[in-house]
Amino acid sequence: MPMTDALLPVMTDTPAQLREAAQHARAAGDELAALAHLIAAEALDARAAGTGSDGAARVCMVATGYFMKGDHALAQRWYELALDLDVAQAAAWQNLAAIHAQAGRADAAQRCRDRAYALQRVYVEASGEPVRRVLLLCAGRSAGNVPFDLLVPTPRNARIKYALDYAQPQEDASLPPADLAFNAIGDPDIAEPLHARVTQFAHAFAHPFLNMPERVAATRRDRLPALLHGLQDVHTAACIRIEAMDKACACIDAAGLALPLLVRPVATHGGEGLLRCDTRAELDAALAAQSGPFYVSAFHDTRDADGACRKYRMAFVDRRPYPYHLAISPHWMVHYFSAGMEGVRWKLDEEARFLADPAAALGARGAAAIAAIGQRLDLDYAGVDFTLRPDGSVFVFEANATMLVHRERHDGELAHKNVYVQRIPDAFEAMMAVRVRVA
Repeated sequence: MPMTDALLPVMTDTPAQLREAAQHARAAGDELAALAHLIAAEALDARAAGTGSDGAARVCMVATGYFMKGDHALAQRWYELALDLDVAQAAAWQNLAAIHAQAGRADAAQRCRDRAYALQRVYVEASGEPVRRVLLLCAGRSAGNVPFDLLVPTPRNARIKYALDYAQPQEDASLPPADLAFNAIGDPDIAEPLHARVTQFAHAFAHPFLNMPERVAATRRDRLPALLHGLQDVHTAACIRIEAMDKACACIDAAGLALPLLVRPVATHGGEGLLRCDTRAELDAALAAQSGPFYVSAFHDTRDADGACRKYRMAFVDRRPYPYHLAISPHWMVHYFSAGMEGVRWKLDEEARFLADPAAALGARGAAAIAAIGQRLDLDYAGVDFTLRPDGSVFVFEANATMLVHRERHDGELAHKNVYVQRIPDAFEAMMAVRVRVA
């Protein structure tokens, strides 16, 4: 009998219905859908007959085909069938977690992750003849990982993903062989509970290790001002981390912070939970809303002379800067997705000039400051969000090892940016090749 699971809907299609759907799909020229329905029908027949079958694994492979195409609705349907057939399909749980997370269903995503990593901590993604095997140390419980899909693509690389936060130390010794390791736990708040584990692993690993944990730890929001202190033409906002609500006011006063202030939960990005407090009443309300550790930082008005706020993003690969984007927004909280860039020619033209020649766009002082930040971070992959001040110096919003970069849709208005985005994984590929060859 199949195992039931409260996380999964009940599969109601019969083998006959699935075969009929396969015929319709084939008539419509959709061979993947036809194959999916036929495999599912055979798997259900085998289950009813009580005979052994690899049907669950085959259905899971079909689901992954849809997942890789970006059709998450169909991928979810077939993953759920695979798990209805065999609840021990770890990859199905893992990819369902990603689907739920992208759709904003955080609780369902976390439950799926727990199921996946209880079954399996190591996931090998390899096909063809990869040039190297890369061990990715990941945090399975969170989204605080480096964007390794872009940086370490398959099939050129075999990826060995290791969910370190679910694994016991004794499991380290049985990992598949790898040519180098990449510490992909880039958010310092998420990495902190694993710091001793990753540090021990890094120093015991016999091959090149990228993004040493002590360098990731130094990028925590409240530590960043000290890390960048002394760099010419680099400015940051004072920031403190508060562990307990009952000590918040005393900590704020002791740090000399004054309104306006920004309050945000730890381990958040993209403006999630970020509150600006201009009055004492707003600050009191923001503090009362916190349920765990949080940051309080000074707010700086960074509007330019035209009234717009600008946020530049540079990625660092092997400490060298590469331009990624420029968001121009009328709002103080600047994010590319909400800045209204698409369809506004002057904004896209200004961004294009930055991407094509960042040194000219930033000026000598700004370009030198960004280069110095890359050296000071001392990470193999990192990024910085910043703006230019009127005097040509830079004001840093954040700098860390989990900075998101991705390609734009090839048929979208922003597709022209991909030539610049591609320089980031190209540089990472070149760095990996050198590190492995030298080792």
